[in-house]
Parts: sequence; C-alpha cells; structure tokens
Amino acid sequence: MIETERLLLRPPVPDDLAWQLAELNTPAVMRHLGGVRDADAVARSLERDKSALAEGRYGFWTVVLRETGQPVGRCGLAQVWEELAPPTLRSGIQVGWSFAERHWGRGLASEAARAVIGHGFTVCGLDEIWAQTSESNQASTQMMARLGFRRRPDLDYADPGYPPEDNPTTVYHLGRGDWTQAG
Repeated sequence: MIETERLLLRPPVPDDLAWQLAELNTPAVMRHLGGVRDADAVARSLERDKSALAEGRYGFWTVVLRETGQPVGRCGLAQVWEELAPPTLRSGIQVGWSFAERHWGRGLASEAARAVIGHGFTVCGLDEIWAQTSESNQASTQMMARLGFRRRPDLDYADPGYPPEDNPTTVYHLGRGDWTQAG
C-alpha cells in the first residue's frame, strides 16, 4: 500500500470491478485510453493488476480517499508492451492513471502519480520512468510536465489502435535525477 496526504493506493480487490465498470469505463474517462472496453476486458485487467501486485510485479493500484475509503481511480506502473513503440521505450516501465470524471480537477491524479513515481524510484530502484499520451490529451500532457517529465519527440510513434486525433502517441521520460529535483 502507498499512502499520501489524501489518498491510499491499495491492491485491487474483486469488489473493485463494479466500481471500475461504472466509474472508470466511461466514454469520458476512456476517451484517450482506447475507448470503453467490454466487461470481460475490464475484469481481466483487474485480475492482472491484482496478481501482478501480489507477486511483486508492476501493476495498478486502486486509489481511494483516505478519509472515506471511496475509490476514485487507478494509478500504477507497467512495462511498455506496445509492439509499435520504439525498442528503447518497449523495454521500459511507464506510469499511468485513470480517475473517475467526478474526481477530476482536484489534484488527485497528480498526487497519486507523484507517489507511484516516488515508489518506482525509491522502492523499485528504477533509474527512469516513461509516460505516454497524445497531444489531444491536454490534461495528461500538462500533468506530465508538472511531474517533471520531458517530452521525447524522437520516440513518438503511430498506433493504429487509436483514432487519428490521438496519434501519434507522444512519449515522455523522467530520470531518477530529474525526479529528485522535481519531486
């Protein structure tokens, strides 16, 4: 578990499925994440994260409010698996997040991502962390800049799994030394 001032990041549990389907698998939340998925895909993703974290591998935690225990999002680390990504990126670890729309604009995603990045550098011993989005996702692009990530346009790539307005995939990098200064 990871704790911040307002949040707890805990491993996912089976009861998270209904909440994820209702709050995270919406057109607004999934707009830049490949679109709404079917219930089986969401369940498989939840199970992958649950197993990965239980086995000490990279995965996504469920983010809940400390005060109430109410789930608000997901945030975590994952290996870049996209075959179309440049080899440098494909071998790396990326940070990612998604938050329920009703919790946007409160700094919760930034708080969770900052904690996950710190965990990656201090607990996992990573030397670098990647992030990906598209120019159409201004909220994530701005958040990556606030977190200290630097754009790597030389690693941007087209992903046919996303619509033209979400291409190319834009790539960002954060080194451990940069995090010390930014974090």
